[in-house]
Amino acid sequence: MDIGIVNGPNLDRLGKREPEVYGTRTLADLETDVRAHAVARGLKPRFFQSNHEGEIIDTLAKWTDDGVKLLVINPGGHTHVSVALRDAIAGSGMRTVEVHISNIYKREAFRHVSITAGACEGVITGLGFEGYKLAVDFLAKK
Repeated sequence: MDIGIVNGPNLDRLGKREPEVYGTRTLADLETDVRAHAVARGLKPRFFQSNHEGEIIDTLAKWTDDGVKLLVINPGGHTHVSVALRDAIAGSGMRTVEVHISNIYKREAFRHVSITAGACEGVITGLGFEGYKLAVDFLAKK
């Protein structure tokens, strides 16, 4: 079974952007770790990263049409502002877990509200790259 892993704005800058918040590992490192973890659970991961909301929404629609049933998403900054992305997740029919590398509740107040979380089965925040693996584990078990 395919599982989509989406990373939103600025996550292509992992390893360079705010290492005190996000660490020094890169998006390529994340994808390598999550790929191995997903494959070990019998899943076929598909990865996508974009800094553009519409591209993320278009990818969710394509994956839905392709029959992808599972999704791990880190919406980045879109988490707090995008009704359109929330609607795309809700309309996809994919079982979805939202993930954040940093603990959004230990950061600025505007980050404490996730518009997209209500369209997801759960949210994992503040556990670094491990959060993605936990999301994969959760989705693989149901």
